[in-house]
Amino acid sequence: MIEVKNKEDKYYQFVVKSATGKILLESVEFADSKSLENTLNELKDTNLPVKRFERKTNFEGKFLFNLKNGQGTVVGSSGLYNSEAGMENGIKNLKNILIQ
Repeated sequence: MIEVKNKEDKYYQFVVKSATGKILLESVEFADSKSLENTLNELKDTNLPVKRFERKTNFEGKFLFNLKNGQGTVVGSSGLYNSEAGMENGIKNLKNILIQ
């Protein structure tokens, strides 16, 4: 499920949630709704190649990923995962939700 939020009438943001309600990805802030819509459309129109996902490990050993647009700019970040397998499953779920 994709939720679009208008934060304090200053910026827009989208959140992608799994069927269980877990946040898979929280976007960066967009100055207007048109920029947000364009980004969502770009993400839905592609098969999201592997290079769009930047996999990371934080200083506590938790796993997370960033999602990049076609120009290489980060458009969203995941929450933290306890395992690499959990993170990969989060990416898989995100892809499935975005292409619906």
